[in-house]
Amino acid sequence: MDKAILITGCSSGIGHYCAVNLHKRGYRVFATARNNEDVTALKALGLNALQLDLNDSKSINDAVKTVLNETGGNLYALFNNGAYGQPGAVEDLTRDTLRKQFETNVFGWLELTNLLLPQMRKHNRGRIIQNSSVLGLVAMPFRGAYNASKFAIEGLTDTLRIELIDTDIQVSLIEPGPIESQFRANALVALKENIDIDKSHFKDDYKDSIGRLDAKTSNNKFCLQPEAVYVKLIHALEAKKAKPRYYVTFPTHLFAFLRRVLPVSLLDKILARAAS
Repeated sequence: MDKAILITGCSSGIGHYCAVNLHKRGYRVFATARNNEDVTALKALGLNALQLDLNDSKSINDAVKTVLNETGGNLYALFNNGAYGQPGAVEDLTRDTLRKQFETNVFGWLELTNLLLPQMRKHNRGRIIQNSSVLGLVAMPFRGAYNASKFAIEGLTDTLRIELIDTDIQVSLIEPGPIESQFRANALVALKENIDIDKSHFKDDYKDSIGRLDAKTSNNKFCLQPEAVYVKLIHALEAKKAKPRYYVTFPTHLFAFLRRVLPVSLLDKILARAAS
């Protein structure tokens, strides 16, 4: 297979699983991670691995140059996956904390995509796949920064898809609900680093959140393994006509439906209950 794909956030979870299995499927995978030790581990698996920090424009540009050089400018697909979730009530978010969330989850994705698009236009082919979230469709309390970043990705991606309508470059969103990964562990770090828990009105709620995020495995009965996302990714890469959106997990299907049929006041109550 001559199709090359660049994937961000491959140190663990969805990115790692998809990179390994696309490699097995015959794709030329460029798997990226922020930390050099993770890059080394990916290389040990036989992957083309390189360092890419979504918060660093130089790192993004260096990675793009390497990938385009090694592919002769003919990269078939980009899977924007690297992200983290910043917990915290909206009233506890500082400007800097929200900016950090957007630097990784939005601005880095935008910069990377825009650097690769000219070559995709040159060849008039390609797939751009964004790993969004059910929280890009509906909002849940204490996830305001992450909600906002995913709502932003949804808007940018829908716009990009329309702007590319006269090309053979297809753009898709994958929208998972709970997936087993390091997401909770990373969110716990972000909560402790960026939220002043002791001074918050929601101090007791945060203590409950710490217990949930500190668990080694999710107690959510709807939580699926990364393979569930991989199946949708394959379709987005290989179908003659990729779908604009791919829902993953029961909660995503449910809340996407409820958003269409319920009044806002009732949906708010359901989301508040689901979050607890």
